Amino acid sequence: MKLSERFDRRYQQTPATGPQAPVTGPQTPVTVPETPVDGAPSIAPVERRAVPREGTSAQAVVEALRTDGPAVLSPALAAAKAEIHADLLRRHAAAIDITNRAGIRRLLLQLTDDHFRAKPPAALVTAADRERLVEILFDEVIGLGPLEAPLRDPDITEIMVNRPEQIFVERRGRIELTNLAFEDEASLRRVIDRIVSTIGRRVDESEPMCDARLKDGSRVNVVIPPVAIYGPCLTIRKFGREVLTPEKIVATGGSSEAILEYLDAAVKTRLNIIVSGGTGSGKTTLLNVLSGFIPGDERIVTCEDAAELRLRQVHVISLESKPANVEGKGQIMIRDLVRNSLRMRPDRIIVGEVRGGEALDMLQAMNTGHDGSMTTVHANTARDAFSRLETMVMMASQHMPDKVIRQQLASAINLVVHVARLSDGTRRITGVSEVTRVVNEQIEMQDIFEFERDGVSERGKVVGRFRGLGTPPCVDRLRAWGIHLSKSIFSEVVEVQDK
Repeated sequence: MKLSERFDRRYQQTPATGPQAPVTGPQTPVTVPETPVDGAPSIAPVERRAVPREGTSAQAVVEALRTDGPAVLSPALAAAKAEIHADLLRRHAAAIDITNRAGIRRLLLQLTDDHFRAKPPAALVTAADRERLVEILFDEVIGLGPLEAPLRDPDITEIMVNRPEQIFVERRGRIELTNLAFEDEASLRRVIDRIVSTIGRRVDESEPMCDARLKDGSRVNVVIPPVAIYGPCLTIRKFGREVLTPEKIVATGGSSEAILEYLDAAVKTRLNIIVSGGTGSGKTTLLNVLSGFIPGDERIVTCEDAAELRLRQVHVISLESKPANVEGKGQIMIRDLVRNSLRMRPDRIIVGEVRGGEALDMLQAMNTGHDGSMTTVHANTARDAFSRLETMVMMASQHMPDKVIRQQLASAINLVVHVARLSDGTRRITGVSEVTRVVNEQIEMQDIFEFERDGVSERGKVVGRFRGLGTPPCVDRLRAWGIHLSKSIFSEVVEVQDK
């Protein structure tokens, strides 16, 4: 028996019932919700939102995405889809133009009509079924199959494929189980190969893990057997189609105007900034917003594992790391990119995320005339960010004393902005701290702003306030650059309530 079959039997079968008492009279049937054998409650599929694509009526998409039935096709429609798809590849593979979406749709409609016209009357299907079949074929031919619908939904920020028949999404910060499904494991593998091949990468048994990106910049992670025990796993972190602005952050309660006004001044006066936070807390999103404060006449070089930053300036050079080839050669790491960027005459260097020895090279760049550089780091608090950076510097140079590392950190980094994803799914700036000095071999920081959490409202929304904690030491530097901030922004309190 396959591992995936054992998994299905363990987590999807209904619980066994014990001996029943004899029935002595008329009984009223009682509906009992199904529960897996391990006692964990099952998750019901959630309502999906129909997002019409160009050239398709909204009503047709709603019908195709209706959740009153299973997302997978019936055996008859599945067999028809396979035959139509095979017919398309056999007769028109060489003539298919992926950029001609309308032409492909007309071709699929014709092939579908021809297929069912050749079948006996008993095999005829409804118009809604045909439209649904064409939509699925269209997504498989030019897109990512069943993932196309959540990719078009602006409310969904993450897509998680655990198995071909199990797809979760994150909608407004909450994880939901959908009724979407791939036809089989081979269909999922085709989608994975299509994603990784677009950027010249591969995934197979010798390289079972891979990071990639979609054309819109969405981050993709792939894990396949033998590492993934129950089949291929695919995770897509969508990149927002709309560029987040400071005004939108304030409107959604992600920050106060005072915090962003101060960060705007800090970027313009070329302070080195670290954005810290946990996974999915919005570090890269905030880094994009901060980069928008950089003057347009500066030369910027970005270094990333997967190109996610979308800077609006004109003079921008984007560099991306590269894995080794089949022979194990040609790997280019973030550290190599940072070193090379120093020879490209940058005014600022922006590293998408430091997670290894590149932390040392980033510190060297910040300490050697590349003021105003920025990066992100995974950490639970702003102070923990320095502990992580210290560890990463040791990974690059184990012979550097702790005292020297801390002095380098304190000299290179001016501000730490901490972001967090709260229990209600919102992402918020929870603290801004300025590095002051090293005392007794410990880095001292002064908190400038913080989010003070009060609790949770009746609707489950986190409420509290943004609070200024006093005038920072860098105010003199801001004045020297001609930026005069009102002292009141460092003491104001902004309440965040459930709207």
